[in-house]
Amino acid sequence: MQVTETLSEGLKRAYNVVVPAADTDARRDKRLAEVAKTVNIPGFRPGKVPMGVVKKRYAGAVTAEVLEAAVNEATTQVINERGLRTASQPKVEIVSIEDGRDLEFKIDVELLPEIVVPDFSGVELTRLKAEATPEAIDKTLGEIAARQRELVTLEGDDIVPAEVGHVLSVDFLGKVDGVAFEGGTGTDMDVELGGTGFIPGFADQLVGMKPGEERQINVTFPEDYGSKELAGKAATFDITAKALKKPSVVELNDELATKLGFENLEDVRKAISSSMQREYDQLSRLRIKRELLDALAKLADFPTPDSMVDAEFAQIWERIEADRAKGEGDAEDAGKDDATLKAEYRAIAERRVRLGLLLAEIGRINTITVGQDEMTRAMMREAQRYPGQEQMVIDFFRKNPQAAESLRGPIYEEKVVDYVLELAKVTDKIVTPEELAKEPEGETSLVG
Repeated sequence: MQVTETLSEGLKRAYNVVVPAADTDARRDKRLAEVAKTVNIPGFRPGKVPMGVVKKRYAGAVTAEVLEAAVNEATTQVINERGLRTASQPKVEIVSIEDGRDLEFKIDVELLPEIVVPDFSGVELTRLKAEATPEAIDKTLGEIAARQRELVTLEGDDIVPAEVGHVLSVDFLGKVDGVAFEGGTGTDMDVELGGTGFIPGFADQLVGMKPGEERQINVTFPEDYGSKELAGKAATFDITAKALKKPSVVELNDELATKLGFENLEDVRKAISSSMQREYDQLSRLRIKRELLDALAKLADFPTPDSMVDAEFAQIWERIEADRAKGEGDAEDAGKDDATLKAEYRAIAERRVRLGLLLAEIGRINTITVGQDEMTRAMMREAQRYPGQEQMVIDFFRKNPQAAESLRGPIYEEKVVDYVLELAKVTDKIVTPEELAKEPEGETSLVG
């Protein structure tokens, strides 16, 4: 086999490969001999079919099979002998494949870059942390209690003009320009006075009404209202009050705890505290991971394979177009032309590829792997999302290695991030939950 390098530019390499006809002919003859031993042709005993008959019937298929195998083996040999770490599947172009002549083809391949792993001890990060305060727990407990309240219908002398905190049961008919619109009619609908309501100002205008009274109110639908036909339009509603209800007072005591499935109120508070702390810890993890990725992005100074960036960008852009089709495009993209958006999202794709390659290299040289037990737990978590079909989901992942990789990737990324965080200089800082939840700028993750 003769191999000639025809391109060495950046991460791109190209080779011209010639496999002598004698080699492919020998392979073909050997394969035809194997076929002759097993083929069944009427008029001949098994294994006794003349080679001339075998060639006439099977030479074409066998030749194609042999040439394909020769190309694949030669390509693998070229890559392995030169120690090439490819970024994508090599592209093969046949130059000459005529019967009886040398097999000649071209190989185009893009390599992974040489990556110098930075010294992580120089990376300084601040880990924001928040704690579940008694005040926050009390607020959540109060909200839980409010959801447990019951509505008591006021009757007789107990009926008073509706006020904030009351619930008024009403019939209503909505109109735009005097014409009733679809979805604008309701019967025996409970409206909490002082609540947000489904249209701003709707509930506020019911204050003072008593059962049996009628009133017409004026509202304006928000510009971002779900129905485009009504968004931003002025409307009237004919209101008939039917019943006045007052929420019962729910005491914060062990009786409430029992109703919620706990032994006592203290257990409820502990459960709320644990839930809050888990949420805060998850946010803290996301924040420091984002800060770490930003720091690594500044240290990652190596070229990215065009093929990998193209593939990542294609996935991003496909998602952008799908969101557009559903009318769910990113508000920040409004007003930008496609050329501008593609440039911005390609930069994001390049960042993701570069960071992904850096994390992969960190994991490779430090022998970071994802164990089978970790994969099993990930499969189980995914399966639990489909009650009644758990075994089917697990079997799917076990039979489809490519699908299983979608679970392995995030686990691997988190393990590498943990490794780097252990080496970096991390300072913990206690902040309020509001400060922790404030959305920072930049990328969050490399996957999904």
